[in-house]
Amino acid sequence: MKLQFEANQQFQLDAVAAIVDLFDGQPQGAPEYSIIRTEGAGLGALFAGQELTELGVGNRLLIGTERLSHNLRAVQARNEVGSTTVRLKPDTTDTRQPDTAGTREPDTTGEPVPIEGWDLFDVPANAARQCPHFSVEMETGTGKTYVYLRTIFELSRRYGFQKFVVVVPSVAVREGVLKNIEVTRDHFRACFSNPPFEHFVYDARSVNRLRQFAQSTTLQILVINIDAFRKNFSGTEAELKSNVIYKETDKLSARKPIEFVQAARPIVIIDEPQSVDSTGKSREAIKALNPLCTLRYSATHRTAYNLVYRLDPVRAFEQRLVKQIVVGSAAAQATANDAFVRVEKVDYKNGIKAMLRIHAQTARGPGEKVLNVKQGDDLYARSGERVAYKQGFSIAEICAEPGREFVRFGSGRVLRLGEEIGGLRDEVWRAEIRQTVQHHLEKELELQGRGIKVLTLFFIDRVANYRDYDGDAKPAPGKFAEALEAELAERARDPRFQSLDWLKLPADRVHNGYFARDRKGTLKDTRGDTHADDEVYDLIMKDKERLLSLDEPLRFIFSHSALREGWDNPNVFQICSLREMASERERRQTLGRGLRLPVDQNGVRVMDDSVNRLYVMANETYEDFARALQTEYEQDCGVTFGTLPLTAFARLSRLVGDRARAIAADEARAIRTSGHRSSTSSRRTRSSGTSAVSVTGGRTESTGRPGSAPSSQHCGTGSSRRPAASSSRPKSWSRARRTPFVP
Repeated sequence: MKLQFEANQQFQLDAVAAIVDLFDGQPQGAPEYSIIRTEGAGLGALFAGQELTELGVGNRLLIGTERLSHNLRAVQARNEVGSTTVRLKPDTTDTRQPDTAGTREPDTTGEPVPIEGWDLFDVPANAARQCPHFSVEMETGTGKTYVYLRTIFELSRRYGFQKFVVVVPSVAVREGVLKNIEVTRDHFRACFSNPPFEHFVYDARSVNRLRQFAQSTTLQILVINIDAFRKNFSGTEAELKSNVIYKETDKLSARKPIEFVQAARPIVIIDEPQSVDSTGKSREAIKALNPLCTLRYSATHRTAYNLVYRLDPVRAFEQRLVKQIVVGSAAAQATANDAFVRVEKVDYKNGIKAMLRIHAQTARGPGEKVLNVKQGDDLYARSGERVAYKQGFSIAEICAEPGREFVRFGSGRVLRLGEEIGGLRDEVWRAEIRQTVQHHLEKELELQGRGIKVLTLFFIDRVANYRDYDGDAKPAPGKFAEALEAELAERARDPRFQSLDWLKLPADRVHNGYFARDRKGTLKDTRGDTHADDEVYDLIMKDKERLLSLDEPLRFIFSHSALREGWDNPNVFQICSLREMASERERRQTLGRGLRLPVDQNGVRVMDDSVNRLYVMANETYEDFARALQTEYEQDCGVTFGTLPLTAFARLSRLVGDRARAIAADEARAIRTSGHRSSTSSRRTRSSGTSAVSVTGGRTESTGRPGSAPSSQHCGTGSSRRPAASSSRPKSWSRARRTPFVP
């Protein structure tokens, strides 16, 4: 299979143009403009006493800060995104900048648009300067990596910028970038008339490659993990020298490898900046690369510096660029009056303590609560004096030794990490797996004969739940694998699924786990960014096309949170989370693994709305999942469901006499506030007490097991762009008409 790419998707072209147009006015078609000269007005020496040919050529920006500010304002206005705060100062040192005053639009404020960036010392130029940041927000699954790769080629073609560094947060993202470069190579060659270019991954064992990166006059793309040059960056001199990139080496004529990157003055692309430069140490390390500027791409920015383009989840869904989301849930229905304890975490930082989930008295009545406890605490007091915890629930001992974590209670009962008493967790995850398998098989029947592979992704908390080992380190299926195989065996006897030939194969051929291995080959838990993860990511990334082939029996993939960033397979139609989703971005990151539109066996994108639905099985109630997901969308996207953003008024005018006048910002705010109050009042009149998310439909299948209530439900958001369906569905409605979740 060879994946096919469309060259003229307008939303991607708009995202590329948002960056490329920032440099409008930069001289075009003259390679000498991108070369660092050893002498010239205000440029200074490349390196003291060194010649240009020794350390290389690099990017050079020949437009001034004022012109860059004007371009930024124009791009932001065109794409209806806001500006940011003042950081850059006008550049008065470069007398070679072309005079662009005659081409600028009038500036009524008398000041350029503020630009946010870093102050840094440009070592090759021996001068201080600013490094501006520019951000692009694109929902996962819409081609973020494709966009910044295409932007690289366009910047090279139009302005002669030839040196680029892509900084990634993890092995998973790195392998995803490399895979994208590989599969788009022929596509970009066709789009840009076969330009010569090279790409490589930084390897501390091959630092000589950085000399070629610096000295080459052709397009160069360096992909590097942040840990490769963040490690020991700000430590002692001895620690600093332990990192090869900062250490002088005879391989580079007693130069430091980092100096060759600095000489290139690269445009630095930060993939997932919320994970890459979230600490001061990371930011200082990136500054040490001597970037001309940084281009920042993410679906979930923490801070979107100088945002120039936004394709948020709402717009991505409305344009049918991602799958619709269908949510199912399997939540325990045990009474909160019973004693329930689950050991979520054991930690020894700042004193030994454990994180427990219990039933406690809350402001809304009895319910689950997570709390941190230490030795000597009593759950009777910590639960709000719930009678169920009155006897035997004092904390007698907490063991934080890795691999042996446990909590011992006053009654003598011991709970190990991940274990619980009084709960129905086993029934819940069995119901989740059962429902997910059922949905997978029904999707297979739906797509039979259309050449579309169906994949399911399970997120789990511990490797042992998928693959266990006995005393002799012999592997055996964990409880999740056993449950999956049992469900598949049961479905294989169902006459409805007899046409699925792969279901007749041994069950262990249709599922696999992607985890790091130790030296003995034993699967182990990792953070996802260690050397032990390289091999497994090499397999899962490079086998992307094989996974999409109908000839490959593998359908069910197990992994942990390491796949939240970096791994996308377009044909994931089911995601089952067999662990808690606690962080504020985890739901969106988890969903992101399956949002991409699917492809058929010819590698062609499928644009059928009836096919493009992502089924998510959550281990929380549907209402809680939908409410939390909506909150995340509102926080991350700046969209309040049921209201219009101010940018919606940007192109409106009103008649003043016989002339049209644009609506001012204060008028737009007044209109939006008035409309929102009216809408809120109307909603309250129609349905007092209705929640922000209206739920339609009911459960499609009941397991009949005690303690679990799996369901498959759809919902609307009440967005002004797409009316929400009523929560009280008329009996005459068919289930096929239920409204999917609209972010």
